[in-house]
Amino acid sequence: MPELSATEGQLPVDGPLRLTPEGLYCVPAQAWIDPWRPVARALLTHAHADHARPGSQAYWASEPSEGVLRHRLGANLPLTTVPYGATLKLGDARVSFHSAGHVLGSAQILIEAAGERWLISGDYKRDSDPSCAPFTPLQADVLISEATFGLPVYQWAPGHRVAREIVDWWRQDPPVPSVLFCYAFGKAQRILAELHALGVREEVLLHGAIEGLMDAYRARGVPMGATRPLSALPKGESLAGRLVLAPPSAMGTPWMRRFPMARTAFASGWMAVRGVRRRRGVGRGFVLSDHADWPSLVRTIRESGAQRVYLTHGQGDPLARYLTEVEGMAVQVLRRGEPGAWTREEGDGEERERSSATLAEVAHG
Repeated sequence: MPELSATEGQLPVDGPLRLTPEGLYCVPAQAWIDPWRPVARALLTHAHADHARPGSQAYWASEPSEGVLRHRLGANLPLTTVPYGATLKLGDARVSFHSAGHVLGSAQILIEAAGERWLISGDYKRDSDPSCAPFTPLQADVLISEATFGLPVYQWAPGHRVAREIVDWWRQDPPVPSVLFCYAFGKAQRILAELHALGVREEVLLHGAIEGLMDAYRARGVPMGATRPLSALPKGESLAGRLVLAPPSAMGTPWMRRFPMARTAFASGWMAVRGVRRRRGVGRGFVLSDHADWPSLVRTIRESGAQRVYLTHGQGDPLARYLTEVEGMAVQVLRRGEPGAWTREEGDGEERERSSATLAEVAHG
């Protein structure tokens, strides 16, 4: 039996996947998965900006992701959509998309070629989320998994419980505007869907970056309450007692001048770390993530039955050590130092925030 070690990994030279300057390349399909640069064929796990980039000649993605992808990359995007679970023949590979539970349309990509099953997880979560399809467990010979929250400190409460905390914070006295910062794609819509499931029927005001994505979600039948862009409010209308959702990029901008007396909060998995909350300068942090927490990462990797595991994105080293030393798995961490390559600096979700939580801050909560 080969010695097990959690090391900096390289994909096998005789396998179906390669790391190239353009990104993760599937040789038998002649296609790249979430490419970092424009390519001839792109297979997309989902529509976040660090996974879906413009300029490629042809795209394939899950059918539920179409609305958001066309909103972000253009109405005339050369896109072929595939229903969850359906098999697509590309070159000498069988390719299928399976729900990842991350955001609307997110997918794990299963590559079947040369008698092996390679599963690329993309971003995923196992928690219940009324704004997207649930995660589909799959088995594979080789798994490439994200590890954004790859430390034991990251363990999530149910979304409905966090939504109740948000409602209590919003409705406290005095009745001032409550500005909740959350990522524009995925997190904002999840919050709206969770509030609706709790029976909240008050209108919620939206920053323009969030408003632009609402049609794609409503077209997919995601149940959310009444919303209105803040810009559509009559000038001078009182904002007392109103809930406003805005992306983190709105912090400290002239847009915030409309709320001189507002209470502020941030919803993110990184709010589990007090140091991040302090640096963000918000009054309250809500721990709500669209990524798998530590127990879900371990569970998903274990249940995949994979003989080899590669970790990308985030805190892969601690997770790799645990899986190797405790679970007895063959695990490696894939890295690439060029800008845009699994560094999460181009993202528009929690993955973009990864570097903001230092190990020292995590250790001290």
